[in-house]
Amino acid sequence: MTAELVRGQNHALPRTRLEIRVSAGGPVVAGATLGDEHGTVAGAEWVAHPGAPRLPGVEVLRQTSAGHRLAVDLDALPAAVHRVGVLLALLPGTGGPARFGELAAPSVAVTGVDGTEIARYTITGLDAEAAVVALELYRRQDAWKVRAVGQGYASGLPALLADQGLHQSHELAASIHTAAAGTGTPEAAGSPGPDGPPHAAAATGTIDYGHPARRSGPAATSAHDEHLLPHSPGPGDGPEPASVGGTGATTDGRISYAHPRRQASAPPPAAPDEPARPVAGDATGWSMEERLYNQVWGMFEDLARTAASYRSAVDFADLRMEQELDRVLSDPRSRIGSAGDQGREAARAKRDELVDRAREAFERDIAQLAAESEVVEPALPAAFARWDNPVWQAYQVPTEAPMALRIGDLHLPERTALRIPMLVRLPLERGLWIDAGRSGSDAAALMDAEQLHGLALETAAALAARLLAIHPPGAYTVRVIDPAGSAAVAFAQLTASGALSEPLATGAQGPGAVLEGLTRRVDLLQMAARGNAADALPPGLDPGEQLLIVNDFPHGFDDRTVNRLRYIADEGPSVGVHLMMVADREEAATYGPVLDPLWRSLLRLSPVPDDHLADPWVGHTWTYEPILPPRGSEVLGQVLGQVAGDRWPWG
Repeated sequence: MTAELVRGQNHALPRTRLEIRVSAGGPVVAGATLGDEHGTVAGAEWVAHPGAPRLPGVEVLRQTSAGHRLAVDLDALPAAVHRVGVLLALLPGTGGPARFGELAAPSVAVTGVDGTEIARYTITGLDAEAAVVALELYRRQDAWKVRAVGQGYASGLPALLADQGLHQSHELAASIHTAAAGTGTPEAAGSPGPDGPPHAAAATGTIDYGHPARRSGPAATSAHDEHLLPHSPGPGDGPEPASVGGTGATTDGRISYAHPRRQASAPPPAAPDEPARPVAGDATGWSMEERLYNQVWGMFEDLARTAASYRSAVDFADLRMEQELDRVLSDPRSRIGSAGDQGREAARAKRDELVDRAREAFERDIAQLAAESEVVEPALPAAFARWDNPVWQAYQVPTEAPMALRIGDLHLPERTALRIPMLVRLPLERGLWIDAGRSGSDAAALMDAEQLHGLALETAAALAARLLAIHPPGAYTVRVIDPAGSAAVAFAQLTASGALSEPLATGAQGPGAVLEGLTRRVDLLQMAARGNAADALPPGLDPGEQLLIVNDFPHGFDDRTVNRLRYIADEGPSVGVHLMMVADREEAATYGPVLDPLWRSLLRLSPVPDDHLADPWVGHTWTYEPILPPRGSEVLGQVLGQVAGDRWPWG
């Protein structure tokens, strides 16, 4: 089964002799770079391109073409090589397209040498870029994986090569262009390695769910039919330097997410019989924040897959026992007596042996994931951290927005103590719905409607406080619609601290006025974006992100305000207006199916533990739990005080 990758996602490679097949809408140059564990390419001799098509373990075509086949033998790569980057570039000065936006989106497939497709990635969203890193094959703990990168460079091949650590990037890019322009008839790239052409590998069609081969890219979950796909890192013309060894700001003014407990140097190697020792931030990424983000999602995927492997092994053991018992019972001569008893005991013994072996492997994987969690959790930045993380005690108002937000924790029934942070990319492309109704979970069944609604409001307030705290001053605004005034207690800390720019909108007129203002804001920003007329916006229009929290929907809403709410939910995210609803869907049933698209467009969260999320790989039902400040803790008040002080320094 082919894995269809999205930007930032990765996939395990079940074999080491591969082909990278490129299909583009026009002639492109294809090449490959060999990098170390940090992705740095030591020199021009580690770049395979039309002028030097063969390197140990890699071979590329000698010319420009709309279709390429790169041959890769991972076992033949030098020991110092940990990453193989597949790059595509347009050839300037030939009359062809100067940017990828003029071509159909390139598609890159990783296949076995027999043509069996393992993974495919279509590089969408390219515009002014003239060169792009399409894929990255990388090694981690002696296992190889492929990651969809899609990192584009408007400045072309020189910028791409410089980003990989090559100092003479312009000279090398010029030699690549010269070599590609001077080639003639296309020739197929042969398979590398001294042993001749590789043998054809049989396609098993199975997916390897084994650990510790880590998936370092973002993962995805779905809430029933609601997909929770986090954003991928956007293209740029250079990496952000990772900061390690301390907290505070880097020399160029950016925030360092390094935690005092994190080791700045590599840990000592583990003994041969021991698993590799976990390290915080050992996933791929341009910055420490991105590496931690990718590592968290890798842990989520690993837990999903190792649990799937265990469940599948138990199911197989049960099925095999049933088949053997059927054979024993189908023969009247062995149905009774000692022969029948022995047959039944033997079948159960085989079943227990298979289950014990599966459980042993599962416990080993879980132990490694738990050890990784213990290392990663204290190293997380504030946007990813629980409220009891020490990073909040040393909180400082940030100078730039984070890439993601932690909205809760996830766990599986096989190991409820192992919590995986649930991260969503920022800015929010989907609104959030805090379900204040009876969801059918065991925790909800023990509470009355008032308790559930109170917890839902508390969850919404905690998420709003976190969003305010992780954005620079003035870059994020929270507005609350509360027709019945029931949210006053839950939002008391935000109101009293001054973190909210406006008081809660209550009464019959408040919601309509707020929705009218936000609708107008969305209209103006959309018109300005379409007409490329940002300078024509009214003076004083807040350019920052805005979050609208709606409580007690549909109480106090008429048809006009409902239509405005739906409009903001659909069109708001494109111009920085996001929606969070605290509502019971059953109470909104009076509007009929007209609101069904609204509910489907929002990511449902529960204020109590609830197993309503499913991952897209194996369909596990995950239990989601919100993260709230510890009872009696003053951390939230201290953080909000700093947020308000930086927002209103004269107050």
